[in-house]
Amino acid sequence: MANESMRENWATGAAGWVANQALFDAVYAPVTAAILAEAAPAAGQRVLDVGCGTGTLLEQSAAAGAEVVGVDIAEEMAAAARRRAPEATVLVADAQTADLLAEAPGAPFDRVVSRFGVMFFEDPAAAFANLRRAAAPGARLVFACWRSEAENPVFSHGTSVLADRLDPKPEPADPDAPGPTAFADPERPASVLAAAGWGAVSVDAFDFMCDYGIGGSDGVEERLTMILDGRTGRLAREQLVQRLGPEGWESAVDEVRAELIRRLVDGAVRFPVALWLVTATNPA
Repeated sequence: MANESMRENWATGAAGWVANQALFDAVYAPVTAAILAEAAPAAGQRVLDVGCGTGTLLEQSAAAGAEVVGVDIAEEMAAAARRRAPEATVLVADAQTADLLAEAPGAPFDRVVSRFGVMFFEDPAAAFANLRRAAAPGARLVFACWRSEAENPVFSHGTSVLADRLDPKPEPADPDAPGPTAFADPERPASVLAAAGWGAVSVDAFDFMCDYGIGGSDGVEERLTMILDGRTGRLAREQLVQRLGPEGWESAVDEVRAELIRRLVDGAVRFPVALWLVTATNPA
């Protein structure tokens, strides 16, 4: 089943990621480092980055000497990744259904990696089976995914000010539906990977402090930018400008800014992040 709903979602959501790629890289640098440490891409290896976004893992894997291929469902993301890692092959495709070795001819992949890119599959077991078909015997899979919303203030820190004004408010998501927290229950990625034929599956907690205080900033405007470019921010802008007018919208934005300032930690926007770092091996 092609993931058309996610294709539509990222067609509108990609712009914010592209515009703020340096900020995303800075605040999620610990995640990137953890994935690369586990995957250890090296010269002579072929690396596939699933949901490659703007090319963070592609760029760093290529710097390690690996041959790199990225796949993303959003054209705007793929274009940004090509600019960032011109040596990479970047496909605009659904990794759940695409014949990846046909679209990027070459040897099977020695490493399959992803930073927040594998939680959006309509059929995760089919998707990971498809990825395994493109992987070499003994290939290593490494990805990071979110734990629950309750454990991650990133989903509410400042955003809640705008979410409370939405009418109607979004219905609670099905925990197994495609989305950021689709793998919040650690048993789900473990069972999905096992069903897809991956072995030696490990799902380990990975926690760090997300720090928006970049280059001496207090991080307020940086966090505000990410909120406004995110899904809730875009929806709130659409609703509140129409309902309250431009001045009312700016007043709501000022409320978000004030909330961020009230919740500074040691003078900057900082909050904990709770992830799973998942690893597996393609049986020989």
